[in-house]
Amino acid sequence: MIKPLKKAVLPVAGLGTRFLPATKCVPKEMLTVVDRPLIQYAIDEAREAGIEEFCLVSSRGKDSLIDYFDISYELEDTLKARKKTSALKALEATRVTPGSMLSVRQQEPLGLGHAIWCAREFIGNDPFAILLPDDVVQSEKSCIGQLVEVYNKTGGNVLAVTEVPREQTGSYGILDVGADDGKTVEVKGLVEKPDPKDAPSTLSVIGRYVLTADVLKHLAKLEKGAGGEVQLTDAMAKTIGHVPFHGYRYEGKRFDCGSKPGFLEAQIAFALAREDLAGDVREFLKKYK
Repeated sequence: MIKPLKKAVLPVAGLGTRFLPATKCVPKEMLTVVDRPLIQYAIDEAREAGIEEFCLVSSRGKDSLIDYFDISYELEDTLKARKKTSALKALEATRVTPGSMLSVRQQEPLGLGHAIWCAREFIGNDPFAILLPDDVVQSEKSCIGQLVEVYNKTGGNVLAVTEVPREQTGSYGILDVGADDGKTVEVKGLVEKPDPKDAPSTLSVIGRYVLTADVLKHLAKLEKGAGGEVQLTDAMAKTIGHVPFHGYRYEGKRFDCGSKPGFLEAQIAFALAREDLAGDVREFLKKYK
């Protein structure tokens, strides 16, 4: 029997060094694409997929991520008094059900696998989603929701995957694939950041995962992999053959908001998708041709 997926882990402990000096005092996940921070895009995507419980794996100095989803009584009272109904409505998405969000600390920057291991008590024996807020996906249907649909049919692990140029395989987790119907692929192996000449394919993993708790027993060994970090890719690879394992070519456009070019492109793409902004944005873009 396939367990329903209701939990999500969001690793948010990174220092955001590529966005210094802004991230000296502002968590990179609080940087905004138009008028919503990256963390809210991830939470909204998860909620659209039916996920109800959230664990933020954070680090020292990132309490503002939790505060963001709390109630701001002074602000809301002021907006009500001034009859700012549209502003009040904009705050609705920042609320979460009481008790549905918690935070755990990753005291040392030991990699994504270590971050997920830090959430082990939250995960328990349940299936869970992982959303990396640096990856923002613009799509008609929630990207993680697309993975949940596959999981509900296959069970096991399901990863969002996309093709990358071979010369870029050294920057990603790359799949060794088996059966492939054009959308869903069987995962026979995973390699973290392989040299292009050694890459088994050009199908890479992005920051969206649905995993079973089986991965935790491998993460618990805290074995170091590429870059001297505990690699989630290595732990996932050890579950192959023990649980169903698939990659899914998701529908949508992914923006790497952990990079400055990707972050800037996301600003334009999301602004152009909004009726209240598209006209003005198209007009000012003409000045920069």
